[in-house]
Amino acid sequence: IDSFVDENGDIKTYKMTDYNLDMINSGKVLLQLYQITNNQKYKRSADILYEQLQKQPRTSEGGFWHKQRYPWQMWLDGIYMSGPFYAEFGSMFAQPDAFAEVIKQIKLIDMHTRDAKTGLRYHGWDESNEQAWADPVTGCSPHFWGRAMGWYSMALVDVLDFIPVDYQNRSQIIYILNDLLKAIKTYQDDTGLWYQIVDLGERSGNYLETSCSAMFVYAIAKAINKGYIDRSYQEVAVKGYNGLIKKMVSIAEDNRISLNGICSVAGLGGDPYRDGSFDYYVSEPVVTNDLKGVGPFIMAGLQMDKIGSIATE
Repeated sequence: IDSFVDENGDIKTYKMTDYNLDMINSGKVLLQLYQITNNQKYKRSADILYEQLQKQPRTSEGGFWHKQRYPWQMWLDGIYMSGPFYAEFGSMFAQPDAFAEVIKQIKLIDMHTRDAKTGLRYHGWDESNEQAWADPVTGCSPHFWGRAMGWYSMALVDVLDFIPVDYQNRSQIIYILNDLLKAIKTYQDDTGLWYQIVDLGERSGNYLETSCSAMFVYAIAKAINKGYIDRSYQEVAVKGYNGLIKKMVSIAEDNRISLNGICSVAGLGGDPYRDGSFDYYVSEPVVTNDLKGVGPFIMAGLQMDKIGSIATE
């Protein structure tokens, strides 16, 4: 972290006026370092990120834009990128308004991206309806991208670590979590994994994707361990974790272990323009050992270990 944070707490490569929610998530490490070292530079850096959230551009209802260059847009990814840091900061520094804001962001994006038929959530929503990827009626992007829902599911279980048990509206997050995991369970493949486009497993070109599968296993296992969902979901978590090990882990002759089948990146808009189509999502590179897969895989393993009933064969 010290390669990014100088002695004054200024963050290299960071520009607040980009108002990029992706820049917030790493702030969780700053909070941990401040707790461990009591070094004020880490608090100063965290304060900078907190200040960004106070100034973040918003939709008319108060939802955070994903980035300054993506105006009027909320993405599922953004809830993970901002919510857990925001909630932990509020818990550490007695900022209860942070809890209300986190819950507000979750409720807003859930209201706009939830599909009534499947219970799945669309990747993004454009209030202005100016984006070519936005549905002319709903403003939603066309598909249910696995990793977007993976980020979202992890955000829901992680923010609950910091919002007090007796806090008003906390139960609404648990309700949304249960609703989301119910839908995710429905689309689990026989292998235990989930597809890049979650609801179109039978469509040519679609593929079982590692990062979303690991994120779902993490969220489900943690929700079981915390008592947020019914214990019957343990079967889903075990099946998913075993699927990752059997299908996506390989061991080379030198005993080097690799995690395969990870979508490198996906987004909406930008230049070149990403139209949110099926063909777009399945055309992005599939890579090995990308940290967006490795990290959640490790996190999932830790939660499965807590469950204590991993059934790897």
